[in-house]
Order: sequence, then C-alpha cells, then structure tokens
Amino acid sequence: MRSPTERTLSILHLSDTHLYGDGQLHYGIVDTTAALVRTLDRASELDSVDVVVVSGDLSDDGSPESYRILAGMIEPWAAERRAAVVYAMGNHDLREGFEEVLGERTHAQDVKGFRIATIDSTVAGAGYGNLDESQLDALRVALETPSERGAIVVLHHPPVRAQTTLLGALELQNPADLLDVCATGDVRLILAGHYHHSLVGSAEGIPVIVAPAVANTADPLAAPGTERASVGAGFAYIELVGDAEPRVMFVAATSPDDGAVIYDLDAAAVARIADAAGPQR
Repeated sequence: MRSPTERTLSILHLSDTHLYGDGQLHYGIVDTTAALVRTLDRASELDSVDVVVVSGDLSDDGSPESYRILAGMIEPWAAERRAAVVYAMGNHDLREGFEEVLGERTHAQDVKGFRIATIDSTVAGAGYGNLDESQLDALRVALETPSERGAIVVLHHPPVRAQTTLLGALELQNPADLLDVCATGDVRLILAGHYHHSLVGSAEGIPVIVAPAVANTADPLAAPGTERASVGAGFAYIELVGDAEPRVMFVAATSPDDGAVIYDLDAAAVARIADAAGPQR
C-alpha cells in the first residue's frame, strides 16, 4: 500500500448489510450482524481509512433498532481512525427509521478536499431505483460549488448494467439523468451497491464501483433467467491519489460457511419477484 504521505483519500466501501433490529437471520441462514463484525475486523487490517461509505440496504426490516445497531458498530470503528461516515438509502431501507437514527437521506460533506454527495435512489415499496427531481436537484446543489479535489457521488442503485436477470429488472431506471447532473460537476467517482457482487465499470467516463455485499454474495454467472446467492461477505477499498484513476481492491471477510447456497431461484421465481418489485409497466 502507499505511504500516508502519498495517499489523498482512502475509502472503506461497504454495502448491503441487511441488519435486523431483533437479530433474526437473513433468509433464516445468515447472521448479518456477525457478518458485519467479521467484515470490520478484516478491514481493521487496512493501513488507513479516511471515510467509511455504506451504500444502502443498511437494514432489512427498516426498524430504528437495526440502524442503531449499525451506527453502534460502524461509528466507533470509524472514530478510532478519525474517519468520516457516509450512509445511503437502499430499497430495503425505510425512510422513517433511517432518518430517525442516521439523519438526512440526501447529504453532502467535504472530506480531505473531496465533496461526497449522497442521494436516495429508492422507490417506496419497490426494488428498482429511480431518481426524482428532488434528488437530482439536491445533487445539482451539492455539485454547483466546485470542491478542491472533485466530487464523489454515493447512491444504492448503480448507473451501470446489472449482470443477472433479476437485478436487471431492478436497475436504476434513469441513469442518464444522474449522469447529466454529474457532468455539471467534477465527479471523480460513483459508489453504489445493490448487486451483491463486486463490479468496476464506467458511465460517461466516470468510474463506477459497486461494493460486494456484507449479507451475501450474488452469483454473476448464474444461468440466464435464474438467481443464486451464497454465504460470503466483503468490502471494497479505494484510494484516490492526485488526478489518477481510483485504485480499487476487493477484499473478502471469510467464514467457514463461505460458498454455502442461500437460495437458488428458477426462472419462474425470478419472474414473480421481478413483477412484484420491478417497475409497473
């Protein structure tokens, strides 16, 4: 890793923690609180972290208690490293609980000369993403005053194509609107989650980094029309140095159960979920 004097900004990017307020298991199998403990323990080996970004689906039940558990784990970890914390809404999150515990869903702050702007891509009661005018306007405001080193945009639904059939049905519906606003500011990076597997892409020349999930790992090689997930957790670690492209590492937080299948959905099951959670045509 680079020495602290060379590093401009270092980001621990987490996503899809899917915590519960009552400690129940995700899909009756995964203890997501324990998975987050394991992930933070692994991230403790990093040399330096300037900001912790958690890009949505923080909770699975939307309860205030689930957000208190999350904040009680992440914020002391970040405080020990004098790191800022940034939270974004995901489609499993509920606005009331999120705002009660974590604050505004749309937020901008400066960290080491970078403007980090968080917007809410969720649609109430749905799994797909969409940015309404209020969110796009909030981003315009955040970007209208140039920051010293550029901007980073955080949202749950990535503005790049999904790999699997189900996630393709639950994509961000208006990525072009997001990218049009990003073009008005010096956006260096877009951070997202939702896909439950690591991905690096580019949208209109802006690097897009999708963090692996803490709760489970989706299989990007599942047969077309199907969806499969297994036990597995991890994070992305990102360094922005000078004007260079971001340096990205994906790190697993391993457990003895890694690889155990959580669900394996056939085409009919995927179609039912897509019809219920996707855009209503």
